Formats: sequence, C-alpha cells, structure tokens
Amino acid sequence: MSLYGRGVENMKRRSMIAVIGDANIEEESEKFKLAERLGYALVSKGYRVLCGGLGGIMKAVSHGARKSPEYKDGDIIGILPGYDPEEANESVDIIIATGLDHARNIIIANNDAIIAIGGGSGTLSELAIAWALNRLIIAYKVDGWSGKIADQRIDSRIRYPNIPEDRVYGVSSEEEVLELLKMLPKYNKRHKEIRRRDIDRVENEFSITG
Repeated sequence: MSLYGRGVENMKRRSMIAVIGDANIEEESEKFKLAERLGYALVSKGYRVLCGGLGGIMKAVSHGARKSPEYKDGDIIGILPGYDPEEANESVDIIIATGLDHARNIIIANNDAIIAIGGGSGTLSELAIAWALNRLIIAYKVDGWSGKIADQRIDSRIRYPNIPEDRVYGVSSEEEVLELLKMLPKYNKRHKEIRRRDIDRVENEFSITG
C-alpha cells in the first residue's frame, strides 16, 4: 500500500495539451470561438489544458475548458511570462508566474502536444521549440503562423522514423484535433540535450583507433 493511500501508485498521469496563438483578438472573432470550443472539447475528453495564461487565444481556451461538464479544479494551467499572478485571465486554475518573459515559451512547448491557433512571432518560436523537442504539433488552418505552417515540416530532420507522415498537422475543427491526439502514444520521445552533430562520429573513431 502506498504511503499516501491505496492506489495512488497506480494513478495515471493525464496528458497536458498546450494551446498557443494570438494574444490580442476580439472575443467575437472566429479564432476566439475556435479556441473556446477546443478548450471545452479537450477537458471533456479528460485532457488538462495549459496556456500562457493571458488574453486572446489563452483566455478563450481557458474559458471554454471551464465550461466543460467534466471540468475539475486544476484542469487549466497558465504559464505567465511575468512575475505577477494577477495578470492571469480569470479562468486559469493554476497560475505559475515565471518571470522568464519570452523564455517561458520553452515550458509551454515541452508538453504532450501543442496546438496553435493563428499567432505571431511568439507562437512561431513555441512551434519551433516544440518541433525540436519532438512534440506532437497541431495547427489550425487560419490566419497567422498556424495557418502558414499547417501540414508542413519545420525542418528536414527525421524525428520519428516510425511516423513517416510526421509534420505539423493541419486542422479546421476540434473534432480533427481529438482524432489526432489519439497519436500521442507514438510521440513518446523526449529531448535530452543538444550536441554537435559530429561528436558521435569523433567518439566512434576514437573508440576504434584509441
């Protein structure tokens, strides 16, 4: 029996889905509505939602997540760039005020999956980091970087030899997102460290000749 109670050791970790995109959009806009529906759908399917915690897409996905009948306290996490937790939108449950400014993007990018809706340079940086970190990436086919990069590969690296179709997967609806999230078990490789590409070759040669 676990020190903390029966069955705790068998608890399954719930997947964390990061949602990124435009920080400044009208609440009547189509992007805002897409993000609201996405947040609702994600929590309804048992996922936790993580975002940058501020306005725009972040506010919309948080609002939608909280409306789900499956919502529980702790389902919505906000990773703020600044030091003040009061800057978070009112729907965020867990507020982490990092004080890291743009550097907080790597925390957002290092989740089980990343979903982009529109977005500018900040979103682009998160997408690039998520690609380097071997994450599952989904992008809505709307204005902004998500639309530009949907159904593209960010670079030529082969991240998953067993997933020949690996790319930034383009979508138009939350139903398509949920279908793609079924691929999460395949996207199980975690980044370890950046190394010079020729290091392994040099070490191998040394082991042969040394």
